[in-house]
Amino acid sequence: MSDTVGEHDEERPARRLSGRWERFVWAAAIAIALLVLKQVFLPFAKGNQFYLVIFLGVTLPLVFLCYRPRGRRIEPDGDAPEQVQDDNPGPLDWLFAAVALLVGLYPVLPLAIGDFGGGYDAFLDRQGVLSTSDIVAGALLLVLILEATRRTTGLVLPVVCLVFLAYAYYGGYLPQSWNIAHAGVDFSQIVNALYNDQSGFYGVPLDVAATYIVLFTIYGAVLASSGAGTFFVDLSFALFRRSRTAPGRTAALSGFLLGTVSGSGTATTVSLGAITWPVLRKAGYPRENAGGLLAASGIGAILSPPTLGAAAFIIAEYLETSYLTVLVWAIVPTLLYYLGIVFAVEADARRFGAKRVDIETPPVRTLLLRGGYHFISLAIIVVFLALDIPPFTAVVYATGVAALFALLSRLYAARHDGLGPALLGWVRSIAGALAEGIRGALPVIAVCAAAGVITSTITKTGLGQELAAALVDAAQALASNPTVILMLTVVFAAVAVSVLGLAVPVTASFIISWVVLGPALADLGVAPPEVAMFIFYYAVLSEVTPPTALASVAAAAITGGSVMKTMWQTWKYTLPAFLVPIAFVLTDNGSALLLQQPVGTVLWVTVASALGVAALAVVTGGWLFGPARWPARALCAVAALLLLYLQPLSIAVGVGFFAVAVVVHLVMRSRETVEGQGA
Repeated sequence: MSDTVGEHDEERPARRLSGRWERFVWAAAIAIALLVLKQVFLPFAKGNQFYLVIFLGVTLPLVFLCYRPRGRRIEPDGDAPEQVQDDNPGPLDWLFAAVALLVGLYPVLPLAIGDFGGGYDAFLDRQGVLSTSDIVAGALLLVLILEATRRTTGLVLPVVCLVFLAYAYYGGYLPQSWNIAHAGVDFSQIVNALYNDQSGFYGVPLDVAATYIVLFTIYGAVLASSGAGTFFVDLSFALFRRSRTAPGRTAALSGFLLGTVSGSGTATTVSLGAITWPVLRKAGYPRENAGGLLAASGIGAILSPPTLGAAAFIIAEYLETSYLTVLVWAIVPTLLYYLGIVFAVEADARRFGAKRVDIETPPVRTLLLRGGYHFISLAIIVVFLALDIPPFTAVVYATGVAALFALLSRLYAARHDGLGPALLGWVRSIAGALAEGIRGALPVIAVCAAAGVITSTITKTGLGQELAAALVDAAQALASNPTVILMLTVVFAAVAVSVLGLAVPVTASFIISWVVLGPALADLGVAPPEVAMFIFYYAVLSEVTPPTALASVAAAAITGGSVMKTMWQTWKYTLPAFLVPIAFVLTDNGSALLLQQPVGTVLWVTVASALGVAALAVVTGGWLFGPARWPARALCAVAALLLLYLQPLSIAVGVGFFAVAVVVHLVMRSRETVEGQGA
């Protein structure tokens, strides 16, 4: 399973360390985890940026020890991956790690040799007038961050960063008649902005990674080590085991629950597929359809409360709101997303003639009595957030509760065999989870540090506003009606985020899109929450967007289906998620989908959107009360678009189209039945 994740997940192509090197990295990761936990309750007196300098300085070296210079291992003599004996870091990796440690911690080194070092306060005093050693250290750190990003996510994001750096330096050579031309930024000032300013390496993205993301990653690892993943899947099987649609429903629910212990849609897809694909196959699902369902279910986990994806924490920081507020915004879109999957599962079960599959699991009541405590830590996060306790504090308490229940479970299971070995096993398990949490966050840390290059360049040059204006100008060149201009701009923005997401990870895609595309939508009157959630959804959905669709590729690897056909099946299951975010921003009523309107408005908007999702399910699934022919599907397509344009008149017309589609379908089905009887 780990091989599939490593090959297809854009954020986790890690080494398999062994021997003393594995123990060294394990110990270092635990030490970093303790540093992160210490910062929650005993923050550094010198401030948050001081902590971020130390955090980046100690995590960046681990990237070079845990990730290969090339994305995949070289297999000697055609051996399988399991037969590769040495995947440990080499001399160059150790050199990079040592230099990363030195230049990463350089701003806080108290030792002063000439103009080298001098401590954190002295480093801040040199802001804007960096010394030669400051510039050299900053330049080296820039190179190492780009290399770390290349190792963890591929070449595209570092190249994007280099393009932005080139634009900052050579902007003065552009024709001054161009709107994006500027005076140019000196290299020392570029380094200063990255290394000694809050908008560079140590900006909001890294701040979020070093507080929220890494703590939630540790929490997920602790929850997984306690057996929560197995419990969630068993519970899903037990809930739906008596229906022919049970296998599909089980896959969807299992994906949602497994997402709480995994921060990656692709990783969730792989974990889910290893367990549920054999059941889907027995039920009669074709390989491609099963793969599409697995990928859609895996992605749904990071679109949904209570965890969402890493970019959700950045939304909270950018909008200066609470993480709980972001969770609330995601409730209705999550319901619509899974409603679309349920409709698709129901249609597929009938189209394929899916069979009931008997799964031997204990009753739901028994499972809840045995493992229901796994939900307690999730509930603690939500309750603490509702009490206005900071997310990073809430998740630490939730992690402690999860670890405590894991201990009690082990002690109870070993009550007749001796408690000593059980206690020792628990200590090893928690220590391993702490280390795994830090190692799992390394790709996001590298991406967030690299994102600082882009945000800093845009801040220094004003590029974001110019690109946003260009996007609006392109829409205005095609239309003069304000509503049409907004529609075109939204479509352009959706395509831009999707294309960007094909090349860079979700977190980076969101950050870049926010600073470039966000102002364009804001200039047209779209409120920040709708803009942020629109960009967030399209950034996440890049994992199921052809032609890359990493989650779909991973699902196809499990089921053995055609990759491209699996991608299109995934798109069928996730189509509501592509269209509902557009509804956020097209009309003022769209904010009701984010629970930002009175209850009455929220209700009728949600009902209209649910009807739109149902119409889409008919279009993509080809099933209503029986096989749906093209006239009914065409009418449903029009109905769906009208229903998702959340204005009373368009909704009324959309309901009419949907009703006509149902009548046409029933008439055609009746005729087919009569003709069949006559034959």
